[in-house]
Amino acid sequence: MITSETARNVLNFILFQIGWFACVVYPDVIGPIVALLLLVIHFVLVSQNRLTELQFIGLGTVVGSLLDGLWLNTGVLDNGSDALVITPLWLVAIWATFMSTLSHSLNWISRKVWLAFLFAPIAGPFAYWSASKLGAVTLPDLALSIAALALGWLLVFPLLLFTRKSLYPELS
Repeated sequence: MITSETARNVLNFILFQIGWFACVVYPDVIGPIVALLLLVIHFVLVSQNRLTELQFIGLGTVVGSLLDGLWLNTGVLDNGSDALVITPLWLVAIWATFMSTLSHSLNWISRKVWLAFLFAPIAGPFAYWSASKLGAVTLPDLALSIAALALGWLLVFPLLLFTRKSLYPELS
């Protein structure tokens, strides 16, 4: 494990960025496998409370994946399938790698509650818009999709931070 908090946070940020990009560019199999390998690196080098953090990442991944599934099935996002869909593995993998940042490189946001409400409705939709520009998903009605994504992130992101603080205080 890396002893420097700054080094852990920088590595955590880099691992997330690589994982996000791998999943968006190679959504079929390679991206989720890369994300899994990056999570292993995270748990070996960054995490200080492995079991607790694994539980938190698991919970947040389920919540985020359900939200993405809702967006896919209501037309906020489109992955090219007309059938009722479950959340694709590459989006699940992105949620898992994202959740690893909440106790490390994005922990600074939880120090002032208002920051979560400010950044989430901007940064969340921006990630989906970026993924759409790389061809991973489509935002069928751009304005409606961005608004729905912003609302979802406005609710879910602070909830995840609150959950971490209340259920997993050792991660704060």
